[in-house]
Amino acid sequence: MLSLTIVVLVTAAAGFVVWANDKRHARYGMGLPAGVAVAVGALSWIIFMTAGFGYLPGLTWIPWILPMLLGTAAAIGAVIYLGRTRTRHDTMRLTQALRL
Repeated sequence: MLSLTIVVLVTAAAGFVVWANDKRHARYGMGLPAGVAVAVGALSWIIFMTAGFGYLPGLTWIPWILPMLLGTAAAIGAVIYLGRTRTRHDTMRLTQALRL
């Protein structure tokens, strides 16, 4: 369980770093990238441990490193998608409001 705790802490930190580095971070909440990163990291850790990768010699890095990388990648993907989508939707709503 210590490895899950470390995965959750590292992916949460990575999610906050991703949020802080996004120029459109005012469009969505601060906890969203961290939550996505933690969810993906924890779920992938559970999948890898259930598959037995945590106890195979030479493959013990898979449930440690790979969930952190997957969580960080998921946070980056969520930020890119939501930043563009929310900006476009906000612009459309503002345009509609100004036309009335």
